[in-house]
Amino acid sequence: MTATQDRPRTEVGTPRRRKEDARLITGRTKWTDNVVLPGLLHLAMVRSPLAHAKIVAVDTEAARSAPGVQAVLTGADLADEQGAMPFAWTATPEQKQPTHPAMAVDRVAFAGEVVAMVVARTAAEAIDAAELVDVDYEELPAALDLKAAAADEVLAHPDLGSNVSAVFRYDSAESGSGGDVDAAIEAARTDGIVIEREFRQQRLIPSFMEPRSIVADPTGEQLTVWSSTQVPHFVRVFLALVLGIPEQKIRVIAPDVGGGFGGKLQFIPEEVLTVAAARRLGKPCKYSETRSESLSAAHHGRDQWQKVTLAADRDGTVRALKVDLLANMGAYLGLVTAGVPILGAFMYNGIYKFGAYRFTCTNVFTNLTWTDAYRGAGRPEATFVVERAMDELAAVVGVDPLEIRERNWIKHEEFPFATVAGLQYDSGNYEAATAKAKELFGYDALRAEQAERRAAGDPVQLGIGVSTYTEMCGLAPSRWLGSMGYVGGGWEHASVRMLPTGKVEVITGTSPHGQGHETAWSQLVADRLGVAFEDVEVLHGDTQVAARGLDTYGSRSLTVGGMAVLAAADRVIEKAKPVAAQLLEANVDDLEYAGGRFGVRGTEAGMTLGELAFAVFQGHKLGGAGEGSLDAEATHEPDDFSFPHGTHLCAIEVDTETGGTRIRSYVCVDDVGVAVNPLIVEGQVHGGVAQGIAQALYEEAVHDESGTLLTGTFVDYLVPSAADLPTIESSRTETPATTNPLGVKGVGEAGTIASTPAVVNAVLDAVRHLGVTDVPMPCTPYRVWKALQEGASS
Repeated sequence: MTATQDRPRTEVGTPRRRKEDARLITGRTKWTDNVVLPGLLHLAMVRSPLAHAKIVAVDTEAARSAPGVQAVLTGADLADEQGAMPFAWTATPEQKQPTHPAMAVDRVAFAGEVVAMVVARTAAEAIDAAELVDVDYEELPAALDLKAAAADEVLAHPDLGSNVSAVFRYDSAESGSGGDVDAAIEAARTDGIVIEREFRQQRLIPSFMEPRSIVADPTGEQLTVWSSTQVPHFVRVFLALVLGIPEQKIRVIAPDVGGGFGGKLQFIPEEVLTVAAARRLGKPCKYSETRSESLSAAHHGRDQWQKVTLAADRDGTVRALKVDLLANMGAYLGLVTAGVPILGAFMYNGIYKFGAYRFTCTNVFTNLTWTDAYRGAGRPEATFVVERAMDELAAVVGVDPLEIRERNWIKHEEFPFATVAGLQYDSGNYEAATAKAKELFGYDALRAEQAERRAAGDPVQLGIGVSTYTEMCGLAPSRWLGSMGYVGGGWEHASVRMLPTGKVEVITGTSPHGQGHETAWSQLVADRLGVAFEDVEVLHGDTQVAARGLDTYGSRSLTVGGMAVLAAADRVIEKAKPVAAQLLEANVDDLEYAGGRFGVRGTEAGMTLGELAFAVFQGHKLGGAGEGSLDAEATHEPDDFSFPHGTHLCAIEVDTETGGTRIRSYVCVDDVGVAVNPLIVEGQVHGGVAQGIAQALYEEAVHDESGTLLTGTFVDYLVPSAADLPTIESSRTETPATTNPLGVKGVGEAGTIASTPAVVNAVLDAVRHLGVTDVPMPCTPYRVWKALQEGASS
């Protein structure tokens, strides 16, 4: 079946405003911190100020005597019941991993690790009492610098004997997807071009709007947990495994969640500790972190050193790419920490075709907050490298950056295309997206203005940044994930309930935190069943309501979860067909279904789906053959990823006297396949672009020489505001995916993946003629100014 063969068009493609926005924007909803239960107690965490230290003693006497305090618990108190925190990705069979207790018992491995917790009647009393806990530390040498840690100069976990957790390698010659990298590079050194660069992916902090919060209620036989998480189904499974609670006794609810960006794709120590406190005291307990705790103790993202070698012919035809990566795991392995850089391994070739590729990644432990998924998870890092390298190649060859890309990209008639990194791209049209972006941007006019400014020696120079990208969306299938060492599956589940009144309930195993699932899923079902958009209600984020699911991350919701919803809707129709035949006294083969109604060919007879649902509810005319409902459920797992792509162009003005930058215009044309709701697509792209610009120009987690986070507030960690961002002009081309029946691809991470190299390439393009070949991220005014001084002196 082709991608669009039977695609409905009534709702799909309509830019509807989101159903959920009214309550989210006005705050008239329930966040986890709003949950109030009778007898609720509150927790405050005591966290280590040191990056690496032995815990000599913890004095809790003063805290225990403070007003309102019900208990003070240390790691030693919980040593026998807290279990070890899990990880879900094993990079290689030889992987080293330290034991990670939810609360440190005798040693802390990063500043911010929990060493004690206070339980009190109010949050204020708990926080005040936590200040009275006196911890005696013996400070140990800390592994803080990533390169030094890779050389084992100081051990983050002395018992492991090395900071190197795993070394993962993909080689096209060994895998059969391409040729020999070393031979291609040596040939280029003799008669070609070799580009060698080293890039730093700075450490970033997810900075979600709603800090993490957990409520645990042990009342009765069932444990109910509310958590501001992206992954309630994961949390349920891991609570059972780590704490030994029967899974069927656990209900996890993720109410509306204020953002995640991968930062809530985690099973966190605070969830274990809140449940442990609630069970020990037999009362409901709540923990809501402060913003400073969120910045220092919630997991961080990126933090890699990337060394790249690109070999090309003299005309710019790329022959080979070699990537050597150092990836900072931080102090411990979170759920997918070890897999984040490996996800990038398959995307360093980007949209290009060349003959040889090698990727080597070394995962390294340090005494910093652990890293894990952050919007894009490995793919933005990969795109940054190849797009920066292509700009460097264009500069050496002496051609326009768009021309060097066109010489090397996969042409639309070459799809499906097997890449040198071992993936099968199903569809794409890079020419169309680039042509449209170039026209919207006014590319030629801006190049002419740039030339004029350079000729005039204007102190404010104009730079034009190019970024083309593709990504692997919809993490699946399960067999691929299993082959890569990931314990989770790649399927998703959904149910569609036909209510007697003709209304429809959709239950999805995905768990949104701002993506607009309630609107998009309603559009899918409205089209499929022929019911009104307003008659569809979408339920999610509660393991008692949506019993099966694998949650939301990696742009998998629509391509996997949305397809499960469609499959369940199709089953409703199939289930209703024999019922309709019986009630209409017709043969099944004579029925046709359209617009929400079964009709008998050649007659006026017919019944709507709502009428059938009520008839099944009554059962009067079914002779005991009915099942009481037309409800149906389905599980979907795609055979492969989908691959959205696009072209982003950025025009930036750089003040060569101050180093200040100002984005003058930003145009992006993304191809995400069929857009179910173009308005949601545009919003996702805009948010992603903002996040990518933030990495390029603003955000960086900075630690001092002892491992203390210096950017521990939003005064120091520069998240750009709306006033700091340009107007983003976004458009689309549409090349349907062939890996799912609707032709959708995924859009949640596209903007972030594409925008960072577009902006940095623009900065470089503005000042390259002044001797500047690189500016580390974030490209702050000081760093740009410094690069200009160094460029002038060289």
